[in-house]
Amino acid sequence: MILSVEKLKQFIKTEEPEEVLNAKLQALELLIRKHTNNNFQVRAIRSVGTFKAGKLYCDTSKLRDGDTVQISESEYNEGLLTVSGMEDGTIQAADSIDEDCVLVTKVYYPPDIVMGAVNMLKWDLENRGKVGVQSETIARHSVTYFNMDGDNSSLGYPKSLVGFMQPYKKARF
Repeated sequence: MILSVEKLKQFIKTEEPEEVLNAKLQALELLIRKHTNNNFQVRAIRSVGTFKAGKLYCDTSKLRDGDTVQISESEYNEGLLTVSGMEDGTIQAADSIDEDCVLVTKVYYPPDIVMGAVNMLKWDLENRGKVGVQSETIARHSVTYFNMDGDNSSLGYPKSLVGFMQPYKKARF
């Protein structure tokens, strides 16, 4: 995961339930990976693993709890997995299907990607409800909101919030 809910709460004050924040963080992680066409893999930390009885057996010597690994070359368990409950070469993988020979690669997000995701989520929590309202006047008080037309937005966010991804974009073929 790009960042845990506990770490997110160090940067953002919110009353959103943990499940909602977790879902939003997962969606934001996938959005960033898709937009940049970058998997943020550390290919030096890669091993072959096996799923069996809700556990992933692989080389865990360079992993720690909270890390993200990408499962590839898999028929059933393809995707991202957050390392938890690690002990003696196993990682908890409760919703997995038994499978031999998958590729397990560590994923690392640079600090500017993490902080960019924090800023995007903060904007989402504070301003998503105001999208579409350009100005509001009550008596002698007037408020003008950010204009979210095609020139000012990208991916549903203001362009100024998504610019951090530019250096990490990879060419698509």
